[in-house]
Amino acid sequence: MAYKIDPDLCTACGTCIDECPVEAISEGDVYKIDPDLCTDCGACADVCPTEAIHPE
Repeated sequence: MAYKIDPDLCTACGTCIDECPVEAISEGDVYKIDPDLCTDCGACADVCPTEAIHPE
């Protein structure tokens, strides 16, 4: 299982991208998590100020 970013809640603030230990998050208007790289550690979800990141 991987984490997913809710595009309706993501503000592309960049907080999560620095927390990902495997660089699974890519920047954009809305950030995305590559499910093939995500290790399900939850570090990104823990720091998301808008609570936009949840397990799939």
